[in-house]
Amino acid sequence: MTKSLHSRNSQLAQPGEQMKFLTNGIFGDGSLPRFSEKIGQAGYSTLRPSGIDIFQVNLGYMCNQVCSHCHVDAGPDRKEIMTRETMELCLEKFAESGATSLDITGGAPEMNPDFRWFVQEAKLRGAMEIMVRCNLTIILANKKYHDLPEFFAANNIRVISSLPFYKAERTDKQRGEGVFEKSIEALRMLNSAGYGQDSGSLILDLVYNPAGAFLPTGQESLERDFRKNLLDQFGVKFNSLFAITNMPISRFLEYLVASDNYEDYMHSLVSAFNPGALSGVMCRNTLSIGWDGSIYDCDFNQMLDLRVAHEQNHLSTADMKSISDRDIVVSQHCYGCTAGAGSSCQGATTQVEKG
Repeated sequence: MTKSLHSRNSQLAQPGEQMKFLTNGIFGDGSLPRFSEKIGQAGYSTLRPSGIDIFQVNLGYMCNQVCSHCHVDAGPDRKEIMTRETMELCLEKFAESGATSLDITGGAPEMNPDFRWFVQEAKLRGAMEIMVRCNLTIILANKKYHDLPEFFAANNIRVISSLPFYKAERTDKQRGEGVFEKSIEALRMLNSAGYGQDSGSLILDLVYNPAGAFLPTGQESLERDFRKNLLDQFGVKFNSLFAITNMPISRFLEYLVASDNYEDYMHSLVSAFNPGALSGVMCRNTLSIGWDGSIYDCDFNQMLDLRVAHEQNHLSTADMKSISDRDIVVSQHCYGCTAGAGSSCQGATTQVEKG
């Protein structure tokens, strides 16, 4: 099994080392424009939040999988995990923020011992929509997780699950031996619980990201291919597919460097920059909360330890009414969210079809 960067004591486990790649080299010598320069050419002096619609909470970096492209560098060896005290703060600040959606992520968020409590408390406190980013295999990892589909259904959770491809070879290459087979079994369990059905209200979305150093093709065409193949071959149904660009950080950055693809990939991202995607990038309507209560503009900034540019950058001191008055912190990884049709935790941000 692949180990996390942290457990291997890799230099790239440190956000500062990753930032060196993103600020020096081809960006430091002017071979490629920095992201701040590019958005300036598009008419933006800075990026600013439009509000807080989605409150995204990372319950910890612990995971039952060690995926080769994981931007969180999650794995069984990661011990960072949110406490119930911090969860209480999250619920309090979620209510203050006026956000309509609570987006729960990890790692595998279900591995946090207080995960179910957190979900049920959020519902009791009026969360209009709760999303859980489930890696699917967690459902089969241990018998204590086998009833997750029923738990999700009972609480009307919107389940968003990663599935790199509708064939085993490509999925297992990215996520580990046997992951595809277990993912299909978990999807069938979710379908049996009422998820992904044409007439049902239980939403099951899938997330696709490329297996290599290239951008995703058009989201609509990918969704058609996934829908047909999963239904015809495995009887699996789902609602929507989100196509997400791999961000040049953490384990994917390591892959790019090791395979000598870093410069070519960054050239591809910069060349595919789409000014139209700027209005829909997730940092404009989402607030990302780290396992320790720190506040970030997005999940990717969280992994680079780039806190919000606001003096109140921790839940313990944050005033949700004032925190939207800030400039969004950007760096060159942000090209990943603005290439082609754009990319966010909810998939493409524009209608542009590529490929």
